[in-house]
Amino acid sequence: MSRTLLSHFAILSNSSRLLSLTISRGRGRSQARVLNRVLPTLHVAAAGFRCNCTVSAPESEVSGRSASLKKKRVVSGVQPTGSVHLGNYLGAIKNWVLLQDTYETLFFIADLHAITLPYDAPQLAQATRNTAAIYLACGVDTSKASVFVQSHVHAHLELMWLLCSDTPTGWLNRMIQFKEKSRKAGDENVGAALLTYPVLMAADILLYQSDFVPVGEDQMQHLELTRELAEKMNHLYGGRKWKKLGGKGGALFKVPEALIQPAGARVMSLTDGLSKMSKSAPSDMSRINLLDPKDVIANKIKRCKTDSPPGLEFDNPERPECNNLLSIYQLVTGWTKEEVALECQNMNWGTFKTILTDALVNHLSPIQNRYEEIIADPAYLDQILSDGAAKAAELAESTLTNIYQAKGFLRRSSIV
Repeated sequence: MSRTLLSHFAILSNSSRLLSLTISRGRGRSQARVLNRVLPTLHVAAAGFRCNCTVSAPESEVSGRSASLKKKRVVSGVQPTGSVHLGNYLGAIKNWVLLQDTYETLFFIADLHAITLPYDAPQLAQATRNTAAIYLACGVDTSKASVFVQSHVHAHLELMWLLCSDTPTGWLNRMIQFKEKSRKAGDENVGAALLTYPVLMAADILLYQSDFVPVGEDQMQHLELTRELAEKMNHLYGGRKWKKLGGKGGALFKVPEALIQPAGARVMSLTDGLSKMSKSAPSDMSRINLLDPKDVIANKIKRCKTDSPPGLEFDNPERPECNNLLSIYQLVTGWTKEEVALECQNMNWGTFKTILTDALVNHLSPIQNRYEEIIADPAYLDQILSDGAAKAAELAESTLTNIYQAKGFLRRSSIV
């Protein structure tokens, strides 16, 4: 990515201390900010997330009681195409469970993103339901988080179109994932949606005035485009221009910040330690699907790519597969990197593959059992998705109304 976000995120519990926070963004280094307020301890920081953000001081009550915080909002989604695999789970969904206690969270099934490349139309609806069930089976709690289907909230597509009119095609042409996917598919076979889907991604985020977006390093370029679009729209249509059209003025969109996934959560392919585990990889042997039965998991681990040097070790650039398999073991056991390194340093691959298989099966079995319970009760799942979409649509409508107004559209009469 051409623009790198770097930050130092410190948490203080003593109100008399000063917090000096320096933030570097793509356009250069900002002024150091000194905050003389108490900052609450964020659970997510302890979970290993890195926050590339400008920290706001909490709102305090006039009565002098302890400061009360309105929860910051986090939005994220996963496509329903293909089977949800270990990389989706460890890189995103598992971390959502950590976020839902600290933030106001909205998690959606990104079915609109699923059609940017060729897909199986008859399977899309069932895949969407299956993905929603997996969210819940993995521990997403609907008393704390909203779970909904992207296409059930029409504002996603409306905002995308409103943003498209102000998105330079040059911004989209430089997206790395578009270049890679269009090269594989061939220019004559690539639909316009593949070019414009980063604008839909921006709409997904900006629609809900999101404060933070959980992203991996490979998605930072798309988040930076979202930030640029938010700033551009605020400049073109916000502030006094919006106020003259009857609006409240100020910013139309929050400029979202990144929550970088914990180190090691980028799970790589079982057949190539230099490639990310992917639903689109032609071989199913390259990934562990969350619903794979025990014998399938055992077979995939038994046949996965390894190397010949003795012993096992992290972070050797000459041994990407070794690093990947150790990282998976660390993530599913919950052990520290040091504990795994010590246990496995003298192991051979035969021994390690056996304990890795057992660890994966033990970790995934409760998820698979809960998934079967949820998918067997379609009325329950339908109600969850309906409630989630209703809450999301309510939040989205305010943003959509504001942007229509700021862009000068004639307001629809309340009398039909």
